[in-house]
Formats: sequence, C-alpha cells, structure tokens
Amino acid sequence: MSPGERGGSGRKPSGGSRPKPQRTGRGSGARGDETRARRNRAVPRGAEATPAEPREKPDVLYGRNPIFEALRSGRREVQRIWATQGAAKEPWLDGIHLEPADGDWLTQRAGSDAHQGLVADVGPYPYADPASLLTGPAPLIIALDEIQDPRNLGAIARSAEAAGASGIVIPRHRSAEVTAAAAKASAGAVEHLKIAQVRNVADYLAEAKTAGCWVYGAAAKGTPYRQPDYTGGVVLVLGAEGTGLRPRVRAMCDDIVSLPMRGRVDSLNVSAAAAVLLYGILDARGAAQ
Repeated sequence: MSPGERGGSGRKPSGGSRPKPQRTGRGSGARGDETRARRNRAVPRGAEATPAEPREKPDVLYGRNPIFEALRSGRREVQRIWATQGAAKEPWLDGIHLEPADGDWLTQRAGSDAHQGLVADVGPYPYADPASLLTGPAPLIIALDEIQDPRNLGAIARSAEAAGASGIVIPRHRSAEVTAAAAKASAGAVEHLKIAQVRNVADYLAEAKTAGCWVYGAAAKGTPYRQPDYTGGVVLVLGAEGTGLRPRVRAMCDDIVSLPMRGRVDSLNVSAAAAVLLYGILDARGAAQ
C-alpha cells in the first residue's frame, strides 16, 4: 500500500509490516594608561571584571533561562558563572558563587550581546543515545534533516519539550548543533530534552520503522496534516531551511504531510511549522484516546 493511500484515508493498515506499539592586548606608555583607565571605568562599582581569557574554553551558556535550566536539570556541570551587578540580584542565584564582570566583557565571552548579564562555562552537551528515543509504547520523535540555523534548532527543541516529545534526532555532520545560541533560543529546553546525533538520518528512519514507528515528512503538496493516524510511534521529519527534505530521507517517509497555506507566502519557518505539526499530532492522539 502506498503512503498516499494510507495518509489519504487517515487509517493505518491493520496487517502492515510494522505493528503499532575574547580579545586581549596590552598598551604601553600614555596609550596603555588610557586603555587601562577606560577598562577600569567599565567595571561595576565595587567589583573587578574577570580578566579576558582565550576563546578556547569549555562550552558557554548565556542568558537567564539557559543558565537557570542548566542548574535545575543537573545534566551537565555548570563550572563558572559571571554576572553583572544587576543580574546577580536574581533570587534563584542566591547561594551560588558568582564572578563579577561588566556587560562588554560578557558580550565578548558569550559572543553575543543577548546575555542578559549572565554567562556560564559549562560541560559538553550530553547528547543522548539515538536508540533510547525509540523506547516506550508511543514515542514521538522529531528528526531534523540538516537544519543549519542553531536558533531554529533551539526553537524546535522548545516546542518539542513543551509538547512532551521523546526527543530530537540531528545528523552528526552538516547540521546545527546544541550551541549557546541554540540553548538561548530554546529558553533552556535543551537541558531537559533528549537530543541525539546520528550518522545518517535515513538509516535512523529505517531503524525507527523496524521499531514500529511511522514516519511522516513535512513538505508542500502532501496529505493534509490532520488526516493521518498518529497513534503509536511517530517520527516527524523536517527538512533544511530553503531546500527541504533530501531525496533519500523523503523516500523513507511513509507519508508527506502539509499545512494549509491560505495567504500569499508559500511556506512557514521550519520552527513554526514544527510547532503546528507537533500540536496537531497531540490533538489527534488525544482524540483517539
């Protein structure tokens, strides 16, 4: 039976093959004195900015939510936290050792000015075992086929964690990874959600099918997204920005599902599409119970 036949009817075949289950520098002479004076004026009163360090360092997080969630989850070590005087007043930082720094230094350390007065050095991100996402009676997995923007990865992770998804699968190469930018975009959700790296997305989809999951790719001109039966194990596959699903990945999908586009633009940002589809799947599962 073709994917279109199953998707169009909204029912899975009863006899199918798969059962349901920084920058540094020293001045000299007058110029060096002037440089040091400017640096000292930038330091918050009563505090000394931490000296700049080389960029080769442990992973970095910046922003209130990512650091808060990293502390709360305990999944990776938070090794060191720098804070401006204002940010150090956050109640949840009571009792935590903080190192004072000014905003400019934090921007250099984070590589972004979106740090909200907080930057932390943390341990490496603990990627999950891909097979662990397939456990349980009805896993819901998001597979990302070479998504390039870490902010899109982070936004998708935020929706996936909120929707109770089992996790996200990303390719080991030619893909955004869980960086500080991704953690910021996820509002810290990456600290609670399983994210796994795989060598090949298409091969992982084959493993998911063997484990009893049904695979739905998101693309234009497919089955209306409300029609398929999303009970049991489901893998939702989203393609790269601009290019979509690669041919071999698309061929591994049991059906292609589409969102209605009633306006003049012909597509949604991949993270927006992921949120809509995830909650559509949740609605369908709830109705089937």
